[in-house]
Amino acid sequence: MSDYRAAEATRLLAATPVQFAASEKEIEALRATVAVSQRAYEEIAQDPSEAGLYSQFATQWAAYQTVAARVIALAHAGQTLEAVSLYNAESRRAFDLSSDILGSLTNQTVVKARLDSERAASAYRNAQNMIVTAMLLAASLLFAANIYVARGILAPLLMLVKCMHELAGHNTDVAIPSVQRDDEIGEMARAVSVFRDNAVALVGSQRRMIEQAAALEAALEHERRLTAQQRDFVLMTSHEFLTPLTVIDGHAQRLVKMSDRLDSADITERGASIRGAVQRITDIMDSLLEASRVLDGQAVFHPTELDPGALLRDACQVHRDATRGVVISEDFSPLPATVHGDPKLLFYAFSNLISNAIKYSPPGSPIEVVARQEAAWLAVQVRDCGIGIPARGREHLFERYFRGSNATGIAGTGVGLHLVSMVVALHGGAGGEDEPLARLKRARKAAPSPSTTDVGYYDDLPPSRRLAIC
Repeated sequence: MSDYRAAEATRLLAATPVQFAASEKEIEALRATVAVSQRAYEEIAQDPSEAGLYSQFATQWAAYQTVAARVIALAHAGQTLEAVSLYNAESRRAFDLSSDILGSLTNQTVVKARLDSERAASAYRNAQNMIVTAMLLAASLLFAANIYVARGILAPLLMLVKCMHELAGHNTDVAIPSVQRDDEIGEMARAVSVFRDNAVALVGSQRRMIEQAAALEAALEHERRLTAQQRDFVLMTSHEFLTPLTVIDGHAQRLVKMSDRLDSADITERGASIRGAVQRITDIMDSLLEASRVLDGQAVFHPTELDPGALLRDACQVHRDATRGVVISEDFSPLPATVHGDPKLLFYAFSNLISNAIKYSPPGSPIEVVARQEAAWLAVQVRDCGIGIPARGREHLFERYFRGSNATGIAGTGVGLHLVSMVVALHGGAGGEDEPLARLKRARKAAPSPSTTDVGYYDDLPPSRRLAIC
C-alpha cells in the first residue's frame, strides 16, 4: 500500500511520456498485488470482529483507489496543480484512513494469535500426555494383534503356501487345511482345494493327451507306411499290366509284319501267347476287383455246408491246369464231411496261398498241400521250397500292399495274404496261440521248407468247424 502511494506521487512528478508509462505500469502491478493478497485473506475463516474490520478496510481501500485514479487522470490531462492539490488532500485522507483500519485489524490479529498460541501450548501438553497413554495402549494392542496375526493368519497362510509348493511339485495327495473357516483364509483354502482338484484333472488330461498323441503318432506312421505301400502297389500294378501288354503288342506287330510268311503253327503259337497275356491281365483285374470288394467290406458272404476236401482238390487242380510243369501233391487225412463257410471266398483264400507257393518257388519244385483235422480244428498247410519270407518283414506280412524285400522282380500286388486274413476273419476267425496252432507251427519249423507261412484263425463254431491255415 505504501508503494502504491509512492507510485502515485511518482506519476505526478513524471515529466516525459516514458516516465508516465513506467509509473502507470507500476501502479497497475501494485494494484494487482494488493488484490491477490485480499483474495488470499478472504479465503481464511475469520471471527465477526475481524470480518467487520476487514470489510471497512476493503471499502476504504476501494475509495482511496478511486481518488488515486482521479489524481492520475488529472495528471494525464495536464492539470498538474489540481492533481497535486487532490493528492495532498482527499487522496491523503483516504489512504491514511485505510492504513489506520488495516493497523487496527493487524493489532487485533496479533492479539488473537497470541491467545491462540497459549491455548495451543496447553492443548499440546494435554495431547502429549494423551499420546503417551495412547502409545502404551497401542503397543499392547499391537502385541496382541501380532500374536493373533501370527497364529490365526500367518500360520494358516504359510500352510497354504506349503500346500501350493506341494501342488507345484505334482504332489496332488496333499490335504488342504482351514477349508472350514468362514473368513478370507477359508476362502483362500477353498480356492487352493479347487486348484488341487483342477491339478488332478489336469494331470489326468495330460496323461490322456499323451496317450492320444502317441496314438495319433502311431496312426500317422501307419498312414505314412500305407501311403508308401499304396505307391509301391501302383508301381507294381503298372508293371504287372505293362509286361503282358508288351507281349501282346510284340506278337501283334509280328503278325502284322509277317502275315504272308507265317504258317498256321506260328500263328497258333503267337495267338496262344497273346491269349496267355490277355488271361494274365484278366487275372490281375479279377484279383484287384475281388480285393477291392473284400477290402471295402462289400464282399458277398454266403456261408453254407461244404466239403473241405473237394474244395482243396479243386483249388490244386486249377493251378495244375493253369501252370505247366507244376507239381502239387495232396496229403489229406480223413477230414470232416462238411464244414460251414463260404465256398467262393475259401476257394479264393486257398488258391491264393497255392499261387504264392508256385510264384515264389523255382520252376518244377514240389508244392505240398496238407489238411488235417486236429481236435476242433481243420488245419491246412501249404508248403513250398521257395525264397521264404525275411524275418524283419514277417510282422507286416498281412498288411495291405506289403511285399517282402526279396520279392523284387516277382509279379505281385501285395494284397493276397491280406485278403486271405480278411476272408478267414469273415468266418469269425481271430489270431491266437491255441495248442492246435502251436503244433502246426512246430511242424512248420521241423519241415524242410524255408517259406512255409503261418496264418492261424479260429472262432467259436461247433467242433470241426474251426480253421487254421499255415
